[in-house]
Amino acid sequence: MARCLIIGCGCRGRLLARELIGRGHAVRGTTRDPAGRAAIEATGAEAVLADPDRVVTLTPALEHVAVSYILFASARTRPGAPELTALHGTRLQMLLTRMLDTTVRGIIYEARGSVDGGVLARGAARVRAFCEDSRIPYVLLDADPAKPGAWVQEAAGAAERVLAAR
Repeated sequence: MARCLIIGCGCRGRLLARELIGRGHAVRGTTRDPAGRAAIEATGAEAVLADPDRVVTLTPALEHVAVSYILFASARTRPGAPELTALHGTRLQMLLTRMLDTTVRGIIYEARGSVDGGVLARGAARVRAFCEDSRIPYVLLDADPAKPGAWVQEAAGAAERVLAAR
């Protein structure tokens, strides 16, 4: 199987980590908050302290990763905040560019959540263009986050789809 990185390993990310581990994958999950490490580790995943607003902190987490999940669609930032726009814009572009020279060979971008739909659509377009140009398999995850069980199954299946596309 593969090592998967969940960038933004909050509540749904931890559910996903358990499912991926159950399917035989190794999982690494990121959190901005040191207090979140224990919850990630309780799933059996490796916890990494990293902040997507500071892309350089994510670089070590990319080591030996085949599939990267970018789960920013329900970020805890006030709607319309410039940092939220940057997270799905310039920060996302920087992250994708850093992934290019790593072992990441599949990207899954959460394209549905509580973040403004226009912001998510622009982020999805950025991922699509980058991945198609770089020939990296990708999935734009459009599962309803309000239905965690179905969301987890769709998200876990996305890893299998990008791995099969290689």
